[in-house]
Amino acid sequence: MTSARLVLDDGRIFQGNAWGAVGESLGEAVFSTGMTGYQETITDPSYHRQVVVMTAPQIGNTGFNESDYESDRIWVAGLVVRDPSPGPSSWRSTESLDDALVREGVVGIKHVDTRALTRHLRERGAMRVGIFSGDANTGSEADLVERVRASPEMVGADLCDEVSTKDSYTVDGGADLKVAILDLGIKRNTPRSFAKIGITSVVFPSWSSIEELLSINPDGIFLSNGPGDPATAMRATNLVSEVIERGIPLFGICFGHQLIGQALGLSTYKLRYGHHGLNQPVQDLKTRKIEITAHNHGFAVSAPIDAEFATPFGAGRTTHICLNDDVVEGLELIGKPVFSVQYHPEAAAGPHDAAHLFDKFKALLRESKGRI
Repeated sequence: MTSARLVLDDGRIFQGNAWGAVGESLGEAVFSTGMTGYQETITDPSYHRQVVVMTAPQIGNTGFNESDYESDRIWVAGLVVRDPSPGPSSWRSTESLDDALVREGVVGIKHVDTRALTRHLRERGAMRVGIFSGDANTGSEADLVERVRASPEMVGADLCDEVSTKDSYTVDGGADLKVAILDLGIKRNTPRSFAKIGITSVVFPSWSSIEELLSINPDGIFLSNGPGDPATAMRATNLVSEVIERGIPLFGICFGHQLIGQALGLSTYKLRYGHHGLNQPVQDLKTRKIEITAHNHGFAVSAPIDAEFATPFGAGRTTHICLNDDVVEGLELIGKPVFSVQYHPEAAAGPHDAAHLFDKFKALLRESKGRI
């Protein structure tokens, strides 16, 4: 069995064994709390340039298949597990997770004490990390630490263009409603979720202009999830401001939520270790209802949670918070068709508590139809 090392930028080193592709991988270390949905997680473009530590002790039980990809490839920079399943057990599986990692050249490490690693990241915060196996694992500990420290940080990382579609495409919803989607790192289940409720999606590259989005005469505009530091995405933030000024219904999730926050004059900041996983409790501040939601974000919007706030477009307010740490999880413009959430209502393989937000957006589209 080939040995491997996981090296954090604070100098801590975890021993393990090579898994997936053999070589070197560098990125930001984050931990994901999902017990299921690992294929959807690692193919989510929001995880671009991140090394994901799975907190569930055994990963890979259901293998890998063609249907559960959330994009056209695996996006994680690396994958860390304690005990990979010795073999998949699912009628839907077409290959093992290990084989998929090898096929796509993703370096992983197994037999790591992921509990200790997760506790370390919770105490010290997300940090740069390297996985080294094979010939890449021959340097001294000091050399490997320096290689990790020389890698780029996530703060200041402009990544949306790297993960976005290069050409626009349509997912037919079979009805008269249509949304233009700005792809900042979209997951396939988003246009599928729109199609299920009778909305056609036209997905545009992240660098598209407002004129290009409006060229299809959409009933509304949707901003997707995506990777990187939202403070770098000023082109997209300026586009959001134009959309709001024109009174076009607007819905944003995850990275799109952060861009809406910036357009409203709010700032964004880096979270200590972020929210990653399928079991994050979020409360609707209007109804006091609590939903279990899927998250993947290392940045958040800074906004008052107990009072309205001024924006260039009128009053805004926080609509949702995370009950673990009071992070802002939703925003809206009062009296205007603009709202956003920090989490994933389209989550596959779940949870589905927040799926009703697509219906909320559909109602806004119906209300505003014909005015654009």
